[in-house]
Amino acid sequence: MHKEAIKDQKLLRLAGVISKTGLGKTTIYKSIRDGKFPKPLHPTGGRLSAWEDSEIDRWIADQVAASREPQGNS
Repeated sequence: MHKEAIKDQKLLRLAGVISKTGLGKTTIYKSIRDGKFPKPLHPTGGRLSAWEDSEIDRWIADQVAASREPQGNS
């Protein structure tokens, strides 16, 4: 990966993800288990969890786009 691309990346800890998405901790981890939310990275190889800011932004954009799609007639 190029240095320019790396320097623009930012990692968010759980509190940042909660703040950015408005979701709670339990909802985030359940959504991860269900394959509906980006998996966290473990940059130190231990218990520390962090998410790429760009992945969270993309997830939010996907949620907005999905909510704008016309719903079928039920």
